[in-house]
Order: sequence, then C-alpha cells, then structure tokens
Amino acid sequence: MISVTDLGMHFGEKVLFERANFQLNYRNHYGLVGANGSGKSTLMRILSRETVAEQGTVNYPADLKLGILNQNHFAFEAHAIIDVVLMGKKLLWEALNEKNHLTTGKEVTETIGKRIADLEIIIADHNGYQAEAEASELLAGLGIPRELQDNPLSTLSGGYKLRVLLAQCLFSDPDFLLLDEPTNHLDIASIIWLEEYLNRFPGTCLIISHDQYFLNRVSTHIIDIDYEEIKIYTGNYDRYISEKELEITQKEMAIVKQEKKKEDLQQFIDRFKAKATKARQANSKAKQLDRMDDIVIKRSSRLSPHFAFDICRPSGKVAFTTKNLSKDFGSTRVLNNLSMTIKRGEKLAVIGPNGIGKSTFLKLVAGLIEPTQGTVEMGHEIYFGYCPQDHKDIIPDNSSPYEWLYSFSPGETIGTIRGLLGRMLIRGEDANKSTAALSGGESARLIFAGIMLQKPNLFLLDEPTNHMDIESLEALGTALHAYPGTVVCVSHDRRFIESFATGILELKHGGFDLFPGGYQEYLENQGEDYLDRSMTRIKTEKRNQTVKKSIENKVLREINKNISKMKKSVQKSELRVAELETEISSIDALMMDDDLYNQDHDQKLQSLLTRKEALDQELSMAMVDWEDKQAALDKLIARSG
Repeated sequence: MISVTDLGMHFGEKVLFERANFQLNYRNHYGLVGANGSGKSTLMRILSRETVAEQGTVNYPADLKLGILNQNHFAFEAHAIIDVVLMGKKLLWEALNEKNHLTTGKEVTETIGKRIADLEIIIADHNGYQAEAEASELLAGLGIPRELQDNPLSTLSGGYKLRVLLAQCLFSDPDFLLLDEPTNHLDIASIIWLEEYLNRFPGTCLIISHDQYFLNRVSTHIIDIDYEEIKIYTGNYDRYISEKELEITQKEMAIVKQEKKKEDLQQFIDRFKAKATKARQANSKAKQLDRMDDIVIKRSSRLSPHFAFDICRPSGKVAFTTKNLSKDFGSTRVLNNLSMTIKRGEKLAVIGPNGIGKSTFLKLVAGLIEPTQGTVEMGHEIYFGYCPQDHKDIIPDNSSPYEWLYSFSPGETIGTIRGLLGRMLIRGEDANKSTAALSGGESARLIFAGIMLQKPNLFLLDEPTNHMDIESLEALGTALHAYPGTVVCVSHDRRFIESFATGILELKHGGFDLFPGGYQEYLENQGEDYLDRSMTRIKTEKRNQTVKKSIENKVLREINKNISKMKKSVQKSELRVAELETEISSIDALMMDDDLYNQDHDQKLQSLLTRKEALDQELSMAMVDWEDKQAALDKLIARSG
C-alpha cells in the first residue's frame, strides 16, 4: 500500500532514523513505538504529508484517502458537535450545506432543481442519508450522548473536544488511519469501544500509544524506532517484546562466539607463525582474522528514568477518611456521599467514566476545592504530593527545570539538583531551557522529581501516564510498587494499574465500589471487565447493528476491489521466492566441488558463503512476505463468498 525507501530524518545533530525501508500493507494495523524523542511523531507527520523527510521517499497509491486525528479544535468551536463530525466527509458536508441553502426560503427554479438533483447524487454516493445516524453513533461510543450533540463544540471540555475530532477522523471513511495517542483523555469505556471499532476497521492503521493493553488488542504489527533504525515486527506488542529480547540475546551470543573464534585464530597464529611448515596456514589465518568485522550493538534510544520515592516520616495508621463527601457544580452533583477510610500503605487506583468525578475526588482530598457537603479528614503526620492532570497547573511557563526544582529545596547543592534532573532524563542544557518548551513527558518527570525532593507519605496522582512513554510508565509502576507510603492514583492504563494497585475505587453514577485487592482480583470478583460493563451501558443493540452494517458494506466493497490486486502481489512474491531458491541451489552445486576448499580458493569460497548467507536471509524474508500475502488473499476470498 505505502512504500518507504531510504527514509532519513534528524533533529538537530541527533539522528532519529536513516536509510529506513519498509512497506505498510493493506488492512494491517501498526502500533508505532519508541522512546520519547525517538521520532514517532516525526514519522507520522511524514506519512501524513505534513512534513517532508530530509532523505528518501514515500510512495502512496493514487486514490489513497488519509484519515488524520486533527488536534486543532479551535477551528470548529462555533459549530454543532454533530456537524464537526459530518465535516469529516468534505464533499458530503458541502453538498448537504448547499442543498439546505437552495431549499430554504427560495423558489425552486429549473436551474436550482437540476443542481439539487446533482447534489442528491453526491449525497447518495456518500451514504448521506445515514450519515447523521452514523456520526451520532460514533459520538455516543466515545461518551458524548445524543442530547448533547447539537450543542456547540465550545461547550465541551478539552478532553471531550478531542473525542469529537477523533469521531471526525473515523467518520471520514479513510483507507489509511493515522492516530497519535488516541487514548489520551479517553475513559476506559471509550478506550474499549475504540479497540473494538479499530478491530473492525477494514483499512490500514498506524497508531502511536503508550497503552500496552490497547496495542495488544489492536495491533497486527509493531513498528519500532530504536537504534536510529525503523523495524517492523509481526504480531502484537507482547510478541514484539519477546522477539526484540531474543534478537538482543542472539546478537550477544554471536559476539561471544565471534570473540572465541578470534581468540582461537590468534592462538594458532601465535603458535605457528614462526614455523616454516605452518607459516602459510598462519598467514591465511591472519588474513581471515583481519577480514572479520566486529559485531556492534548500537546504543538503544530507550532510556528509563530512575524513580525512587521515599517518605519524610511514616504517617499514622489512617491516611485519610471521607464522610458523606459530595460535590455539586451548579445543578449537577458529581460525587455523592463518599464515605471511606484509606489506611497507611494502601495503593488505590481510581477508575470510572470521564465526568464521574475522579479528578474532583483528588482535588477534594488535596484541599484544592471545598466539598458541597461532607468532610475529608487527614490522618496523623500526613504530607501529600499532588500531580495534576494538567501539568501547567503547577509548573509555570516563566521558569526552567533547574529553577523550578530548586524552589522545593533551596538548601540543596547544584550537584544534587542536576543529578535528580539527570535521573529524570533532563540533562545538560535541557535543565536550563524554558519550562514552556517542555514536552508532556518531560513535565511529568519534572513533577515527580519535585515529589522525590519533598518525600511525601501520600501521593495524589491524576492521570500521570498521559504523555509518558512505555519505559517511563514501567519505571513509575515499579517505583510506586516499592514506595512505602500511600497512593491514590487516577488512571485508565490497565497494565500500569496492575503494576502497583492494592485496591480499586470504582466511581459510578450514584455511588462507588471500594474493592480491596489488585486489578486482576477485581476483575475476577466482578466476573467481567469494567470496560465491558461500561460499554454495555453506553451502546444499544440498535447502535451495534447500524455500525456493523455500515462497516460490513465497506468491507465487501474493499474486498472485491482488492482481490485481483492481491493475486498479482502473491504471484510476484512467489516468483521472487523461486528466483532466490534457484540461485541458492546454484551456489550449493558449486560448493559440492572439493577443489573449492583448497587454500587457493579461500576468497572464492568466502564470497560464495557470504552470498549464500545473504540469499538465505532474503529468502526467509520473502517467504514471510509471501505467506502474509497468501494468508491475506485467502481471507479476502473467503470473506467475499
């Protein structure tokens, strides 16, 4: 589908990737992973045609329709929410608007009648009479109910505005969908809805995400940016991790094997170079040793911050207690009669749909807002550290990481502050750059550096996983697990929750459940995943049927369109496999000649061995390519019947 050749990109003097060659095939769903700053978003901007690569080319099919998650919600603030989604199909939106203009308060002349007839054809071609229902279903699945969809976009919070833009992207009916962190600002119910939608999506997807559960459920392949290279792995995220670890192990074993061979050659040379009868063999071994290239393992771009949380002093046995805690915003009650006791050392994950009051609960506990009724009573010797969802709430723009961190402990030495920043991967000149220029991941790590200096015995963390890469998430989960204090953390990242939580607080409409146990125990106790129960409440059978029918129709159209193209691709792959096998057989025949193993033919033998090794590798890749294409063709044919 999309072919990438010799792609290269730098960020200043840093190499992001170079000489990258790969292909993105029809119907594959690619998870794009790599450390913060490795080039994930840069690659996505190149593929979406927003950025031109410094080196190399990207070739697209002539009729390819791209679907890109728009981040600029300000362009649609005054429009109705449902209309913003409909704008995803530009021709349909323009036709609907023009038809409405021509049929409102005007006499329908012959000319206008002909134009309306033309517009009706455009609307019908774009399934326009079901468009509003389809757009409404997308919004409902993302947590925006029908009764709100005629309101202006400006009436929604930032997180919900991004959901509308996600719905717009999905509604555009693309062939190739590019989503950069689509699960940020989604609650768990909406994440599972998106997972199911993408698993039914008949086109190609490229998705950046730090949510490993999400990547496992939606990815058929993983694109890894590391070692200044881009490599594609078949399978989901867990399989990719296993294969990458195996590659590193095999390379390390190859280095050991090569070093042993070098040592043996050198011993032979040292032993026999002075003997006339063995001098010729010793010289040959010396040449062989000179020809051996060192196997090099490049340094990975993946770096994990070193979180290590301690407490200034232990708290009392009770961290805090809430009694009949309630909060109203205007006429809307967000929290209602929450009564609970959280003990020292408990690590509580707070889950629930967006808008249910999770962030409000943390702010009430932190004393940042006052309850409408009820109380929060802090335990003895409690000192809390707070990480808000919006980092700008506590990090000003007119400072630097060094200055901001130093403000927590003016008595600390320069070395201590810089060392702590270094552990958070904020190094060198980055320590003095403007805090306004910090990335989301850098801001989150800086806040945790401040918490490490403060040494609180209670953590209040609101969505700390947003903007963090997978390595940072794993390091944070491990550190929270080892932390001797109490944790209350709002998160929708299931693997992150599993890594540290000893209890689950599920906030629900009209109440709450407090479960004493880890996330897996919670799921076993519930008998089903919270996600599935939440989704059942959101979606009705009618909605399921509408979305399913629309997607199935597109699948059939795409299948019929692509079977002949796939057959040609399979034939081409089969031909290449046959060519490689023929060439390998020819080399095998040449290597049957005993004379080839005389010392006079060392160079020819080495050349044949090198060529055969390269051909074997290419054949292995060609076989995988052929098998993937044949499997895809078989599925297309089966589904077309």
